Amino acid sequence: MSTVGGIGGAGSIGYTPAPRPAQRPASPGDPTFADQLKFSKHATERVQRRGIDTRDPQTAARLEKGVELAAAKGSRAAVVLIDSTAFVVAPQNRTVITAVDQARMREQVFTNIDTAVIA
Repeated sequence: MSTVGGIGGAGSIGYTPAPRPAQRPASPGDPTFADQLKFSKHATERVQRRGIDTRDPQTAARLEKGVELAAAKGSRAAVVLIDSTAFVVAPQNRTVITAVDQARMREQVFTNIDTAVIA
């Protein structure tokens, strides 16, 4: 085994990355990859209550791109940051789980997130 960055001393102990899941994430070219994002009931309520504009074509395109990037990396749960809004998404099924605007982002903790995308 080879060493990484000097880890393992004289090459006797090597670094072995965790195995990746056999199933590859969907990509934009796949026929099963949905054309549009879905918003969970919770996300829809948060977007409406907080006045977050998701109908703006530029915002929608940036959110789509962020989800695509997270999906391409095999993410299961991601935060996509667009300007002053954070969208928690499930890239595998292209679903927005919730949205948090800047006013409510203070002292917020995002848990169980494996990816962050600045879109």
